[in-house]
Amino acid sequence: MKRLFDILCSSAALLVLSPLLIVVVILIKMDSPGPSLFVQRRVGINDTEFFMYKFRTMVVGTPNVATDKLTNSQSYITKVGYYLRKYSIDELPQLLNIIKGDMSIIGPRPALYNQTELRQRRNKMGVAAIRPGLSGWAQVNGRDDISLPEKVKLDLYYLKKQTFWLDLKIIYMTVFSVSEGTGIVKTENRA
Repeated sequence: MKRLFDILCSSAALLVLSPLLIVVVILIKMDSPGPSLFVQRRVGINDTEFFMYKFRTMVVGTPNVATDKLTNSQSYITKVGYYLRKYSIDELPQLLNIIKGDMSIIGPRPALYNQTELRQRRNKMGVAAIRPGLSGWAQVNGRDDISLPEKVKLDLYYLKKQTFWLDLKIIYMTVFSVSEGTGIVKTENRA
């Protein structure tokens, strides 16, 4: 049921948002040299790696680490990238990952391949057994403002309590936060 919901909603969103996606591609190309899409190794279900799609928000050549690990991360973010991150528009290409089956609409955010401690903690707690999501319980409850152990604790809560209704609540909380440009979005620390 969840997989069908993911496919139908992601397909509909891609169709409805396609004019916006085209405009974003053009704005990225006008703002800085390089591709519009950014492809990054991430960790999916059962700790398997996949390639996740995002709109590029940083200059070409930025080190491939979590943004909060960069010294002066703001210097890498493009002008257009700032707004794409603030309103989570940079995440929209992940709708393709959802259709492909790499991700779900709701689940723990996929870790970077080199976030060893996060991967280990999720494996130990069993969180790696669920498909990562575009948004999740940890994202609507602090995201980068919480410690790694707290993030995994929130991911574990979702693993144990996941229901269709909890997913709908997280979707609502995500939409509200994104529309306000606050909450789950911490521009200077987005990975």
